[in-house]
Amino acid sequence: MKIIRVLPAFVLYCLLTPLSDASLAPLGQNHFAPTAITLDFSGFAVNPPTEVNGLVVNNVLFGVTENGLPTNGIVFVDGGLSSNNVTPPHIVSISNSNLALEVSLPASMTQFGYGYAIFALGSIPEATTMQLFSGITPVGSMDFLGAPDPAFTGGFAGVSSTVPFDRAVLTFSALAPVFAVDNVTFANTAANVPEQGWTLLLFAIGVCAVFYSPFRRHRLPA
Repeated sequence: MKIIRVLPAFVLYCLLTPLSDASLAPLGQNHFAPTAITLDFSGFAVNPPTEVNGLVVNNVLFGVTENGLPTNGIVFVDGGLSSNNVTPPHIVSISNSNLALEVSLPASMTQFGYGYAIFALGSIPEATTMQLFSGITPVGSMDFLGAPDPAFTGGFAGVSSTVPFDRAVLTFSALAPVFAVDNVTFANTAANVPEQGWTLLLFAIGVCAVFYSPFRRHRLPA
């Protein structure tokens, strides 16, 4: 019967398909889980400055792309833009032309955030945009309003996701020629994530048992 041929594909679909789309919510700097890790880039050389593309900090890989291609010599650990959420040494760019800062996390997380400043004054909508991915699968994105912090435009961009992710891509308003990032913070609050896969597997096995067993007892011509 065709249903018997279809069941293995159905089981595979269940195992590989996410349970639901992610729901993202803004998250304040003081509302991360107690287990959150914060990277402040202290201890890195600033004379000469440290290249950020390919930099690994506490098992977190940082990358820089320009027009989607990896690039060196544009983003460094150095001084520059100081604000309430960014203090030297920090990540800073020397330009902001179609740049993206990629952060590859050591494991799946549900909370992520960073302090930022851009070389601009006043309030700017979409001062920074955070895109989250699980592997190559988009999880969601969020824009953040930048405000004087206290002089340069900036703030803290934080998000909580109902679906775990392992990579974040950060971009900054084209109105600013330079951006800075500090206090990269992340945590995993989804204690039941490993069990979800087992639950789905048991469900798929149950479906097979319900549909497959009767056809074995009453074999019909295909």
